Amino acid sequence: MAQETFAFSSSALRSLRLQRELLEREDRRRALARESATRRFQPEPPRPPRRPQYCRDPTVHNALYTGDLLRIKSIFKDETTTNLVMETVSEELVWEPEQGLWVLSPRRQQTSALRIAAGRGYSDCARHLLLRGAEVDAVVGGRAPLHDCAAAPRPDCARLLLAFGADPNVLSAEGAAPLHLCTAPDSLACAELLLAHGAQVNLGTRDRQVTALHVAARQGLVAHVELYLRHGADPARRSRQGETPLNAACAAAERPEDAERFCRVAERLLAAGADPGAAGRKDHTPLHNACGNGQPRLARLLLRHGADATVPNCAGYTPLDCALHAVDEYRHQRPEETIALLLDHGAGPVHPKMLKFCCRHPPALEVVLNAYDRIPPAESWVGAVPPELWQEHREFYTSAVRMAGQPRRLQHLARCAVRRHLGARCHLAVPKLCLPPPLRHYLQLPLQGTLS
Repeated sequence: MAQETFAFSSSALRSLRLQRELLEREDRRRALARESATRRFQPEPPRPPRRPQYCRDPTVHNALYTGDLLRIKSIFKDETTTNLVMETVSEELVWEPEQGLWVLSPRRQQTSALRIAAGRGYSDCARHLLLRGAEVDAVVGGRAPLHDCAAAPRPDCARLLLAFGADPNVLSAEGAAPLHLCTAPDSLACAELLLAHGAQVNLGTRDRQVTALHVAARQGLVAHVELYLRHGADPARRSRQGETPLNAACAAAERPEDAERFCRVAERLLAAGADPGAAGRKDHTPLHNACGNGQPRLARLLLRHGADATVPNCAGYTPLDCALHAVDEYRHQRPEETIALLLDHGAGPVHPKMLKFCCRHPPALEVVLNAYDRIPPAESWVGAVPPELWQEHREFYTSAVRMAGQPRRLQHLARCAVRRHLGARCHLAVPKLCLPPPLRHYLQLPLQGTLS
C-alpha cells in the first residue's frame, strides 16, 4: 500500500479542486448549450400564465408611496412578493338607470410595487425590487413602470429601468408607448433616454396612430419637436383622423400666451418639410385652425409658406370664415389683423350672412365691409349689435347702415379694382407700387372708424 500511495501537498490539493470545478462548470455550460439548441428546434410549450396575487394592506402601500426603503426590504424579499398586484378599493357613486337612483359601487384601482416606486422617483426602492425579481415590463393597472417614469417625469428611474432591460416601446392598455407620455417640458431627459435605448420615434398609438411628434406639437414642446425631428420623426405622418403634427399644433394654439411657442413649433415643422396645406379632421387645414384660434402671427407664418387662403373645409368654410367665427371670442387679440392678412392673400368678400359673426367688433366689421365694392344690406347683422355697443360706436354703425346698398366713392371702387386685379399678390405688390405713400396705405384697407 505504501508503494501505491503518496502524500499530496496543500497546493496540489487546491489545484485538483480548481480543476474539478472547471470541469464541472464546462459540463454545465455544454448541458445548457445542448438544452438551448434543443429548444431552438423544439420550442417548449408555453407556460401557463401566472395567477396574480393581490395585496390590499395599507401598511405595505404606505411603505411604497413614502419610499420607506428599510420596510420595503423587509417586505419584498423574492419574486413572488415583488410582483404582487397592489389594489385599492374605494366607494363611488354611480347612476343605476334600472333603479333610477345613485348607488355606491366599489371602484378598484390596481398598480404594481415597481410602478409606485419608479413613478415617484424612489430609485433605491425600485432597484431593490428589480434585484428581487420584479418584472420590469409588467403592465398592471393599464401601465408599465416606464410609462409612469415618462409621465411623471422621473429620468433617474427611467434610466434604471432601461438598464434592467425595460422595453422602450412597451404599450399601455390604451396602446401608448412611454414616448407618447412625455408631455411636459421637463420630460425632455426621459425622451432622450428612451430614444437612446431604441424607442421608435414614428411609432403610433394603437387606436389613433398618434406619434410622439403629434403629442409634442399639440403640447407646444419646442425642444421635444427638435429632438424628434433629429431622430427621424416624419412631419408628414398622419393620425387615423388624418391630422399631421402641424395640424395638431395649430389646433392647440388657443391661448394668447401660448402663441410664441406654438409659432416656434410650426416654424420647426415647416422647416422640416411639413405641408402648410395638409387638410386634417373635417378638412381643416392648419390655416383654418390658426384663424379659428385667433392667431394672426401663426396665420402669417403659414401664408408665408404657401398656405391657401381660399380653400374650404368640409362645411364649405374658408379660413376667412373661420376667422370671422372667432372674432367674438378673440376680440382682444386684434382679429381685424388676421382678416386683413387673409384679404391680402387672396381671400374674397364673404357671404353677407357671415357679417353677424363680426358685427360686435367694429374694427373687424370695417375691414370686412371694405372688401366689398357695394356694401350688402344691413338686415343680416344689425339686429345682433347690442344697444350699448351701438351707442359707443354710433358714428361707425350709422355710416355702415347708411351706405348699405349704396355705391361707394370712386376712390374706394378704384381700390377694389386694384386689389381684385392683384388677388393673392396684394401683400407683395401693393408695397412696391409707384404710388404716393398715402395711396399705398389706402390700398391696404386701413381702419378709419367710418364708411363712406
